[in-house]
Amino acid sequence: MYGILIYDGVEPIDIGATFGVLSMARRIAPDLNFAGVAREAGEVLCASGLKMQADFGFDDAPAFDDLIVTGGPGWTDAAADVATLDYLRGTAARITSVCTGAMILAAAGLLDGKQATTKHEVFAGETNPATLFPSSVTCRHAALIDDGGTVTGGGVSLGIDTMFYCLARSHGPHVARETARVMEYERALAANRAALGYTSPG
Repeated sequence: MYGILIYDGVEPIDIGATFGVLSMARRIAPDLNFAGVAREAGEVLCASGLKMQADFGFDDAPAFDDLIVTGGPGWTDAAADVATLDYLRGTAARITSVCTGAMILAAAGLLDGKQATTKHEVFAGETNPATLFPSSVTCRHAALIDDGGTVTGGGVSLGIDTMFYCLARSHGPHVARETARVMEYERALAANRAALGYTSPG
């Protein structure tokens, strides 16, 4: 079962990249299950005002097989939240981040000694989050990096690519390929991989 970590200020495109890809994949793999998890179950206010519901809070969340950490402008608060960091440190799930979700993993110390990637392009006047990793993390520009089973995905729409990688790992390459085909994302997936690469240093 996939858990998707959400929080106030999560970016809606990360919701689409994570929940959206898994929703499409479930039509091919009906046994695929996923749920949103937040500090507390209930309403989460995404960036720009979109509202969604977290199925579980940290205290009542099931034991997920895979945990996906989303990004968005609220990452700074999430990375400073003790309960969020403790939850991440305590999970036995395979952990993946999309976009600036990697910054939350770094704050929890889960990327220490690892290579990672995150969002690299920003609006004028914004700080590039890739420059904010602690010295214990090596940041590279890539579509995704799998370092010892901890996966970090690149910025914004590259979260879609990251989810296909996770799907192939959990449900097999056929499910990932067929979902990409139905989503008409095969060309983008190939182009992103050719331009930025998938890295597995661990």
